[in-house]
Amino acid sequence: MSSAPFTYEPVGATRDDLAVCPPGFHPLFVRTRLGEGQEVFDRAAEAVLTWEMHRALGVGIDATADRAAPGVDVTVTLAGLVRAPCRIIWTAEEPRRAGWAYGTLEGHPECGEEAFVVDRTGDGTVWLTVAAFSRAAKWYARAGGPATRSLQHAYARRCGTVLRNLAGRGPED
Repeated sequence: MSSAPFTYEPVGATRDDLAVCPPGFHPLFVRTRLGEGQEVFDRAAEAVLTWEMHRALGVGIDATADRAAPGVDVTVTLAGLVRAPCRIIWTAEEPRRAGWAYGTLEGHPECGEEAFVVDRTGDGTVWLTVAAFSRAAKWYARAGGPATRSLQHAYARRCGTVLRNLAGRGPED
């Protein structure tokens, strides 16, 4: 675990309200239905908490632990070119809610916070919510403008598709 400071305030804002977007940041909120039932929830939660979903997306994950936990440093690598250092801020492992959020560290192309949360509603439906607030930190993220935000939304939608496939697999698969 490093002691590098986060590159934004308010750190931890997504903990209680995934839809939060502080002034000066761009919001992201994508919710994907994964399926139904406890088994789907359990598989989805484990895939999110152990980086399996991210690895299945094809992004590089270099983490200081095998499982998400507050204080774990994570560097996400996109296409082998873009390195995005982050630190886990909070995690949730509850009967109907599991996930985590990380915040950006120096060197990340954006500054802000992103959460990946699996929840099971009262009717048994299982959802993935990817929520974030961010703004450009590097010149190339600023130059991308709306295209950069479109890529972030596409990535969040892809998380849902990949996790739906992972969670839908039974033990026999």
